[in-house]
Parts: sequence; C-alpha cells; structure tokens
Amino acid sequence: MAFLIVVLILLQPTLWAAELSVQLDKPPSKGFVQFFLFDSAETFGDFRDPVNIVKQPLDGRERYRIRDIPPGKYALLVYFDENNNDRLDRNFIGIPNEPLGFANRYQPKGPPSYERAAFTLKKGESRTVDVTLNLPLGKRGRLGMGLGIIVQKSPYRDYDGGIYRAIPAIVYTGERLQIYGPSIQIGLVGSGKLRLAAIGRYRFAAYKEDDSDFLRGMGDRKDTFLAGLALNVELPGGLGLSSGYAHDVLDEIGGGEGNIKMSKSFQMGVFRLSPHIGVNWLSSKLANHDFGVPNRKATPDRPAYRLDSVYNVEGGAGMFMEITRDWQFFLNTSVEFFNGDVTDSPIVSEEYIVKGLAVINYVF
Repeated sequence: MAFLIVVLILLQPTLWAAELSVQLDKPPSKGFVQFFLFDSAETFGDFRDPVNIVKQPLDGRERYRIRDIPPGKYALLVYFDENNNDRLDRNFIGIPNEPLGFANRYQPKGPPSYERAAFTLKKGESRTVDVTLNLPLGKRGRLGMGLGIIVQKSPYRDYDGGIYRAIPAIVYTGERLQIYGPSIQIGLVGSGKLRLAAIGRYRFAAYKEDDSDFLRGMGDRKDTFLAGLALNVELPGGLGLSSGYAHDVLDEIGGGEGNIKMSKSFQMGVFRLSPHIGVNWLSSKLANHDFGVPNRKATPDRPAYRLDSVYNVEGGAGMFMEITRDWQFFLNTSVEFFNGDVTDSPIVSEEYIVKGLAVINYVF
C-alpha cells in the first residue's frame, strides 16, 4: 500500500498535466520552430525566462503539441528559427527580426500585451490555440501617424504657465531607424545587449520674455536641434542602461547636454510601464541660456547671474497602451529636480519641473 501511495504521488503532476495543441497558419515548409510558454507578464514583456521551451522541426504539419504542462495561466510565443541558432534574433533596436506569432492569432504592431496572448489551462485539459507567424516590423518597418502634445511646467518667477505644444506625431520603427515625435535614433554598430546609435532631438525654447514681467528684457529663448551619440546596454533582469551626449548642431545656443538613465519595463494588464531614473548634464552655454542673467540684462530686481555646467536628477515613467491592433497610446512623464546652482538663479522660483509627452497614433 505504501508503495502504491508513493507511485500515485509521483504520477500526480502528470495526471493533472494539461496539453496544448498549437495550430500554425501556413507555416514554413522546412526548418525549425520554437514554442515559448510564459507564466509571467514581466518576463513575457522582454521575451526572457520562459517556463517551457519546445523545439520542433517543420515537416509539413500545421499542428504541434506541447505535453505535460502544469495547469495555470500562460502566454504563448512561437517563432521560426530561420538560422537554427536556438535564439530569437533581434534587430539593432531590440525588436525580433524573425517571423513570430502569439496565441489567439494575436498580431500586435507594438510591444505585445500578455493578456491578449494569454489563455488558461485546467487540470487534464487538452486545448487548441491558433498562431499566425509574421515579421513584427513587416518588410519596411512600422509607421504611425497621429497627434502629440508636449507639456512642461515653467520654473520661472511670476509665471505659472509652461510649454504647451501640439505636434504632428510621427512614430516609425525600422531595422535601424527609430523616430518618436521630436526624437530620432539611427543604429550604428552593435546588436543585442550593446548598441551605439546616432541620436537627434528638437529642443524647444525654455521661455519667451513676455511669459512674465520678471523676464521682460531677457529676450525670447531659442529652439534648436541637438545631435550626438548614445550607448544602450541591456542588463540582467530586464534592466536597461543608456547614456549619451548631444550638441547644438545649429549653433543657436551652443554647447550640449548629456544624460545617463536606468530603466525597466513592467506589464500590467494592457499597460506597459517603464519607470526610469537618471542624471541630466547641461553645458555652461545651455545652462546660462535657460537660467542665467547676462550683465547687460541685469536690473536692480534681477541681478546678473552666471552658471557653470550643471547636473540635475530626473525620475519618471513611460506608459504604452495598445488600444486596438492599429491604435496606440504613449505617455512619457518625468520630474527633473534642479541642483543648487539652478535654484539660486534670480529668475528661477521652483526646485523642479514636471514635463511630459502624450501621443496617440494610428499604425499602418
């Protein structure tokens, strides 16, 4: 009797196990296909640490089985391992560039949602899911068009407003090129976990002199375009580290700015959240353009003030929401805390600023 009980205990997981039947729509005729099962939205978001991996040869079949799966909730990723290297290859930006698909024939045009690729397996259940393989970026990349709004609170004395600009939102993701509103990135060298890119960003003017009586006579600040280089590193645990420097290539202001930032993404239902923390550096020319007071602009109530380069700490988060397969919503918000050299400026009355960019677009 004791022997029988031990046998039943050992067999119990198998008796409870479920089976998944995967129906592939028009799979390639030869090669290998890999099946990744995830039980966590966090790991699914980065396609890392699946709880089950099954590799099968393509031999003309459209149906494949994964057996002995413990009951629970899972998301399924299937990809065609074109070069048979047992790895889901990615492009410079980090997006997979091998045909892939998800359960429920889910075909996202952006970061995938765990909930929309998920299903629940019950004890002993045999379930069928349908998967369509395609290239995430298509043949020419993904283009989105829509509307964006830039908001930035003013830190200047006697002014409670800020920067509010509606912009046409062009979002494009390709093999090496990425455009996101006023920013652009072009991959140069590297791939996977270490990448060097050329970057560019439109920099909006900090203020206009008629924003506040205290700023009158200072002159309107200038828009310009910054360009430079950025290094992106993928760290263990889904962490990302980026650093870069961009210079005023139009020489409207002179100088440049740099930053280093740590980020991590989380999946929460249909939302993908990406909190970050970092340090921003402004050269002396940019710092004085935004916060300094030249001798010729000084008044009895606004004494002359000059800054060296400054460091500010920033924290914030990005949010992505797939409204439908074609409509997407992006929101980036952050708070930048000024160091003492900035807050000591006679034209500054705040210790921090809040800024954000919201974009809604249609992806073709």
